[in-house]
Amino acid sequence: MSAASLIAGLEHIVRENEPLAPYTSLGIGGVAEFFAEPTTVEELTELVRRFHAANQPMRLLGGGSNVLVRDEGVAGLVIHLGAPDFCQIEANGNQLHAGGGARLSHFISTAVREGMAGPEQLVGIPGTIGGALHGNTGAGGFDIGSWLVRAEVLTRTGERLVRERNDLVFSYRASSLNELVILRATFAFERESPGELTKRMQKNWIVRRASQPALGEPAAYVFKDHGGESAASLIERAGLKGTQVGKVEVLDRNCNYFVAKPGASSSDFLRLVDLVRRQVEDRLDIKLALALQVW
Repeated sequence: MSAASLIAGLEHIVRENEPLAPYTSLGIGGVAEFFAEPTTVEELTELVRRFHAANQPMRLLGGGSNVLVRDEGVAGLVIHLGAPDFCQIEANGNQLHAGGGARLSHFISTAVREGMAGPEQLVGIPGTIGGALHGNTGAGGFDIGSWLVRAEVLTRTGERLVRERNDLVFSYRASSLNELVILRATFAFERESPGELTKRMQKNWIVRRASQPALGEPAAYVFKDHGGESAASLIERAGLKGTQVGKVEVLDRNCNYFVAKPGASSSDFLRLVDLVRRQVEDRLDIKLALALQVW
């Protein structure tokens, strides 16, 4: 199928050879062969069905906080869900309903305002609801999967399904919610006073900001923690604080963040990842697993 026929009638939401760097927190990497920003579930479903029928690869880009795009770019379709239809958040009793494209920060602030306990622990973690569920984002002994009631998803064939919590498995930084798109999710919480939740959220925010890159600094969280010890402390124990390859550097105050300086490339980043992983294994006999997605 030709490119023109793949996107015929959908040219208003699909662009070709779109640079992906502006959509990621690292701000580096190549282009998407096709880049779509659908405005409705119907447009999204039609796109997915066409690209599936043409045997084209498809990826979903959420907040872009845990994605490294290779310099060579990405073949096939990259979908970005920024339209209002995918970002709604509604409170109903002790439940929150959230679109997969909704920002995690908006989800947290809504929960706190509505007196729903738990999400305040995740303050300061970037990304979207869809991305958080795919990777089972967690902090302080809490993870987002533990509050899920059900999720409406779109499969890679363009089929809409509802996945109930009892049918899903959530583990450390992983979940069995592996469909292409999480359209909408419902969560349930215990109640607590908004005032108490606000205090806790502010305290968590201060602690988390102290160990994160500066706001706006192009950086990414690279490895999963291992055996109860943070990846940051393992990298520091291996003597790698401040290590640099090309224009990419290990962040001093939290060694599990790598910072892309002006002029950095994805190949620099990947070389630093390989160097750190090898050195940690050589010096500590520990194999670090990537938390970062490499496209």
